[in-house]
Amino acid sequence: MKKLFITTAIAALLSVNVFAGDKNVKTEGGNDNVPSYVVSQFQNDFIGAENVTWKVTRDFRKATFTVDGVQKSAFYNLRGEFMGLTENVQYRALPVAAQKTIAAKFQGYFANEIIKLENENNVEPTVYFVDLKNDKEEVLVRVTPTGSVYPFQKVK
Repeated sequence: MKKLFITTAIAALLSVNVFAGDKNVKTEGGNDNVPSYVVSQFQNDFIGAENVTWKVTRDFRKATFTVDGVQKSAFYNLRGEFMGLTENVQYRALPVAAQKTIAAKFQGYFANEIIKLENENNVEPTVYFVDLKNDKEEVLVRVTPTGSVYPFQKVK
């Protein structure tokens, strides 16, 4: 549920703005509606991608894949245009200023999951979403490349 929420949040943020070799394209939920122009664009964007799985929604197409041993997800709009790329990262990948802010503002929370988003937005081409949890609640914060931390949404 949380991954679905985070994916939806990232896809919503992106909207503001692998098929590799002969491997089979797999789709989630039995939906095989990945147009060839989207697959072709993906192939050009991510040469060497392996284990590609597609998820098709009414708003976007998401390819989850592995490249160089790292699992990533690429998002394409309905016209087949690249919207952004996500991957899970370690806490130490966050800017040091953000780590200090999180430690001060969210004492008693731990970082459950951190997603790095690289998108086509020229204002903030890279942002991080950090899922923070404690015994009572869970919140999602957005971290900018400069280390600013902004509440994004309360999860629970």
